[in-house]
Amino acid sequence: MKKNLAIVLTVALAVSCNGILDLTPTSSVSSRTMWESTANAEYSVNYLFTFFWNYNAYPTQLGLTEALTDELKYTSYNFNAMAYIPSYISYGGTTVTAQTYDVYLGKWGSLYTNIREANEALNYLNAFGQMGDDDKTRLAAEIRLVRGFLYFELVKRYKDVIIYDEDLSKISKDAALSDEEAAWDFVEADLNFAAENLPAKESAHGRMDRGMAYGYLTRAMLYAKRYDKVIAAAGKLEELGYGLEPQYQDAISKPLSAGNKEAILQFSFDGGTGITHSFDATYTPGGDFVLKSSKGGAYAVPTQEIVESYELATGGFPDWSKWHASSTDTPPYTLLEPRFQASILYNGAAWKGRTIEPYVDGTDGWATWKTEKEPKGRTVTGYYLRKNVDESFDVTSSGGSHPFTFLRYAEVLLNKAEACYQSNDPAGANAAVKAIRARVGLPYTDKSGDALWNAIVQERKVELAFEGQRYWDQRRWETAHQDYPTGLSGYKQHGLKIEKDGTGFRYTYVVIDDSDRSFTSRLYRFPIPESELSSNAKVEQYDEWK
Repeated sequence: MKKNLAIVLTVALAVSCNGILDLTPTSSVSSRTMWESTANAEYSVNYLFTFFWNYNAYPTQLGLTEALTDELKYTSYNFNAMAYIPSYISYGGTTVTAQTYDVYLGKWGSLYTNIREANEALNYLNAFGQMGDDDKTRLAAEIRLVRGFLYFELVKRYKDVIIYDEDLSKISKDAALSDEEAAWDFVEADLNFAAENLPAKESAHGRMDRGMAYGYLTRAMLYAKRYDKVIAAAGKLEELGYGLEPQYQDAISKPLSAGNKEAILQFSFDGGTGITHSFDATYTPGGDFVLKSSKGGAYAVPTQEIVESYELATGGFPDWSKWHASSTDTPPYTLLEPRFQASILYNGAAWKGRTIEPYVDGTDGWATWKTEKEPKGRTVTGYYLRKNVDESFDVTSSGGSHPFTFLRYAEVLLNKAEACYQSNDPAGANAAVKAIRARVGLPYTDKSGDALWNAIVQERKVELAFEGQRYWDQRRWETAHQDYPTGLSGYKQHGLKIEKDGTGFRYTYVVIDDSDRSFTSRLYRFPIPESELSSNAKVEQYDEWK
């Protein structure tokens, strides 16, 4: 990693392979010196920008939250993060303790550390900043956007939290929890200040812009159930010129520098200067390594459940019943809609000038869940992840460099659809859903009531698949404790074991879980860590965790 990097925020951020851009000074410099001038203050704020990457790319200590849903399965049976622990957490039950949930799902300590850093930055800017009023206000807006984001991440996990602002004299060892509504007020105020005082993307010169603030307002206010604020912020983004890219794949991977009008928060990388990430090496198909005389990749793979969530390209769902036993017929992969083709690699899919071979003894290979403890790139479901995996990635290189889009206009439309539904505006909700489906050529007829709600839920699932939304959606809807498919309990994940059969293949439906998955209702907020409880006399554990 290089310490003297220029930040690349077109709303894009250059981030090193370990997810943290080291922009702290290499020698001792006074706070006054660091915050007096615009140039030095921007250098200091750049470090805060890395928090967006940290909590989007690494939302939990166990791996991607998709593994806690029906979308993804980590393949190794070793009792580690990004291996068996995601499955263990998903099974729930009395053996999973509050401490375990805190360690692998909670972010209390790191979020408060980063909130303190943001508050110190705002305090120092106010105390020492000698730049013009315009620059000072813009820098304050950047810091408050970061702080609003951090508190959003905190409140969505814990609801009632401790609120600290830039008045550092108020910091106390013993501090009481504020209620959830007060916390959402704090988030809304920070994001509104950022939206009102940041420049538009075209004038931001690669730094934070008001589109990001409005984008996060639509997400945060949806959690807060302040639906009028969601709708208003979505309208502001439309006024700013954001829209859907014509091609679904471009919405995810097209760089902002190439004119991506859908990306609101996108991180850029540069392999030439070593600013890379590890996503490709972690999730690329195992055959890519085999062809380089190595083993690796495919830490986690898509499930049969998410595959069956996609419609045919002409609309409607195929009948998968014959593949729920054993069949030599070819599954209808090529008939499925564009979002499936852009998100999941399947038997025979084109990839890097070859075809994917996720079958027994194929180049990519098959491993039996649990029996083969370390698949080392082989799939346990018959599938590999395509979304956000770079087809041009060379597994012998040090890291990936394709961009990552963490917030985009399609989500804003879906946030608006949900807000309109909750505000008794079915016309607005239907229009947003119709726009999402029209982009991928799927038909849509206006709906109302439960049918409209189910359409919104379905579109969020497939449009935003593998983008870190589904687990949090089911928590905020408080449906996760219900039985599958409404919730995340009472089901096992599946895959298709693929074997050569003459000139074709046999597909056999297999279970890839040890027991039924179970989400307990107390997980609608995570437990306060013991370290806070033991050091803060004004805090008690939430009732559901006592």
